[in-house]
Amino acid sequence: MWVAATGKVWLIAFTNMATFTATSPHNDQFPFDLVRPDLEKVETSIRGQVRDFDSAVEPYIAYICNTSGKRIRPALSILIGGAIGEVTEDHRKIGVILELIHMATLVHDDIIDSATARRSMPTANAKWGNSLAVLLGDAIFSHALTLATDFNSIDICRKVGKAAREVCQGEILQTQRRFDLTLSKEDYFQVIEMKTGALFAAATGLSAAVSGLSEEDQAKLASYGMKLGTAYQIYDDCIDLVGSEEEVGKTLGTDLAKGKLTLPILNLLEAASESQRTKINQRILDQKELDLPVLVGIAEYDGALERAVDTATGLLSECREDLNVLQPSEYRDALRQITYFLEGLLAKCRK
Repeated sequence: MWVAATGKVWLIAFTNMATFTATSPHNDQFPFDLVRPDLEKVETSIRGQVRDFDSAVEPYIAYICNTSGKRIRPALSILIGGAIGEVTEDHRKIGVILELIHMATLVHDDIIDSATARRSMPTANAKWGNSLAVLLGDAIFSHALTLATDFNSIDICRKVGKAAREVCQGEILQTQRRFDLTLSKEDYFQVIEMKTGALFAAATGLSAAVSGLSEEDQAKLASYGMKLGTAYQIYDDCIDLVGSEEEVGKTLGTDLAKGKLTLPILNLLEAASESQRTKINQRILDQKELDLPVLVGIAEYDGALERAVDTATGLLSECREDLNVLQPSEYRDALRQITYFLEGLLAKCRK
């Protein structure tokens, strides 16, 4: 069994700006120098947002903002701006807004999941309790929406608000459908497109909007973000089954314990025999762990994982087609390279 490449790789890639060589047909390197200066400005801006809060609230917000994440969404916004012509303060601001929304959802996620640590740091709910953590998440959400009004554009505000609503709806649907054995693949994709894809799509689509692209081209680039985010979530679902906790830096094998039916498991249930399906369903309903030996013992397990990887890889191929609306440039190459990098990680999830 392969031990999966990790979310830590993304953390290194987007936060520390290390250079990597991806597994792709061209064996390209991602040109991090393109985004490093702008991401540093985004990081400074995120940490500076605490000054807009009351002095009694500021330390709590600072704690959350100072927990560095992967900053994938700001990186996408910056790259789209560069690919269209020029990275401006507006592209960086879009990145800040979306990252704050993402941070707020993580605060709420940790409450829902009763998580005690994130990136080796105590979660807000672990430090101060659920009640205060809920309010902190709400405060960050509302602050992000307030920042969107700086654009003085109803359209930008509407799209930011819609993205935030989609993420919240995705979380509601996922929570609502836990341990729901009637969940279909269509339902699964609806949830992850809302929960993960929406902010990726907002990063690329809104960046195209502030650059003045046509509605048609904005839609193409939003499609790139949506498919990239969806593929990323499928990868995350795969490493929950085959990853190494030491490398990933978070607890794995928890999706089923929490009643989350992910694409590999839906594929497995679809292909398993009736008796196997009954056994898996009962363990899910009883909230018993489905550890690796149990899954590997089912003949269809390998194929279920392979099909999930194939689905994500297909989405990444479509991503590259969406980028054809952009003129050739090193920024467009970087956007393509992200898809090859993720494709390389997905390939290692195969048996």
